[in-house]
Amino acid sequence: MPLVTPNQDPNASASSKTDEWQSKLVGKTLNETETNETNFCKRDLPQETRIIEPGTMVTKDYRVNRLNVQVEKDGVVTHVYHG
Repeated sequence: MPLVTPNQDPNASASSKTDEWQSKLVGKTLNETETNETNFCKRDLPQETRIIEPGTMVTKDYRVNRLNVQVEKDGVVTHVYHG
């Protein structure tokens, strides 16, 4: 039987990771070359990342470690979430 610790939210660590990535990415443009004040390089994203562009079809499967990054047509990040 797994150890259950009262008053601990099992999604708390995922939530803090999401907040961290949201502060790093939202408002920046994803690109292939560099990370700076206005850009973020795609190769610096976690291995399990899904970039969702407008009109992209996505599966509804839930993966707790997958970072989902929603971008506008111009590549600017608008929203980040795990799942």
